[in-house]
Amino acid sequence: MLTTARLTLRPFIESDWPFFLSLRQNPQIMRFMADIASEAQIRALFSARLNDANALVICDKQGTLLGDIGLHISAQHPQEADVGYAIAPFAQGKGVASEALRALCEYVFSCTAVTALNAWVVAENSGSARLLEKLGFTLTQTLEKALQINGVDYDDQAWRLEKMR
Repeated sequence: MLTTARLTLRPFIESDWPFFLSLRQNPQIMRFMADIASEAQIRALFSARLNDANALVICDKQGTLLGDIGLHISAQHPQEADVGYAIAPFAQGKGVASEALRALCEYVFSCTAVTALNAWVVAENSGSARLLEKLGFTLTQTLEKALQINGVDYDDQAWRLEKMR
């Protein structure tokens, strides 16, 4: 579990299922992530998150669920990890993603062997791109028309943050 001035990042628990389902079925959130999956597919993803210490729910100090954030450490290159997040619409634009991602980056670089974090962002998701840039990530690559969501082709951007030595 990680804590910040306003947030708690904690492992998933079974009672988080309705919130997780609502995030993954919300067109406003999923428009930059993927096609909306079936409930069974979302449940399988949720079950995997329940057993993943690197998948965290973002809550405020009152326990209100605001989103989720996760880390996937590469099996081939354990010094690298991918990071991703989803924030509920009512919590967007309030610094939640920034505070949560900053806390996760600090934890990863101080408490694990990971020395580089990667984030993949749909080019049209300017809010996430601004957030990553603000936290020190640099754009390393743009893959043209690499991702299709709801039948629309999007450019996919790779962003990277390396541990300061």
